[in-house]
Amino acid sequence: MNLYEQILSDLTSAMKEKNKDKLSALRAVKAQILLIQTSGSGKGEISDDEIIKLLQKMIKQRKDSAEIYKTQNRVDLFETEMNEVNHLQAYLPKQLSEEELTAEIKQIIVELGVSSIKEMGKVIGYASKSLAGKSEGKLIAETVKKMLS
Repeated sequence: MNLYEQILSDLTSAMKEKNKDKLSALRAVKAQILLIQTSGSGKGEISDDEIIKLLQKMIKQRKDSAEIYKTQNRVDLFETEMNEVNHLQAYLPKQLSEEELTAEIKQIIVELGVSSIKEMGKVIGYASKSLAGKSEGKLIAETVKKMLS
């Protein structure tokens, strides 16, 4: 069962369980997938990698919204956004811990033979591709910057 089929299956389960938060999050994912599939550039099928990228984008959007709600003391909306984030994160691959991320980036730096902060972009680009779905881009960039400076 691919990721899209899993999401559809869980969507049906959420409907039966009347789980509003999960249902809302999964409907949003399904809508975005359908938009991609039916767009002019869409090829009808969507790969698991594309779905993972979509999920990461949606999670980032919800976290950003949650931060705004938090600063405006809108606890109800903050909690709704964070609940959706938790439901969406269940479909991402296991995220790397800080130690694992540091070890991976250290290995990439050695592989590329980078020694100065001037070549940080090269490391971030390579790390972002090789660690796609396993870590947020922001964390990758922060770790690379810390290690090269």
